[in-house]
Amino acid sequence: MGLPKKLTKLEMQIMETLWSKGSASIREIQEAFPEPDRPAYTTIQTTVYRLEFKKVVRRGKKLGNAHFFEPVTSRNAAQRRLIDDLLGLFGGRAQPIMAHLIESGSLSLADVREAEKTLRKLGRKDETNA
Repeated sequence: MGLPKKLTKLEMQIMETLWSKGSASIREIQEAFPEPDRPAYTTIQTTVYRLEFKKVVRRGKKLGNAHFFEPVTSRNAAQRRLIDDLLGLFGGRAQPIMAHLIESGSLSLADVREAEKTLRKLGRKDETNA
């Protein structure tokens, strides 16, 4: 499963529905949006077809006239792509992003400890591959 294409905010919201449900019709995807800001059926339909063209969703079963769509790209792969794109905006430097997360209160001490644990684990892998 290669790197997914860049996804818009609406495409990511649709993907979240598909990742949580496994598969869904266009109507089910539309109804997953909160009522006051729910996009039109045709907007969801066009966007799902765009996701199909990008090969991040595929048509699954058909029930009556409704096609059910399922994700081809994992949530993890899509999130990694977004993070890579974000890092690219900062020349690959994570420090400005980390500083913002800390200042905004979005990064907890538990998050930092988890990151340290991951760095130590990666460090051990590097040592065994050297």
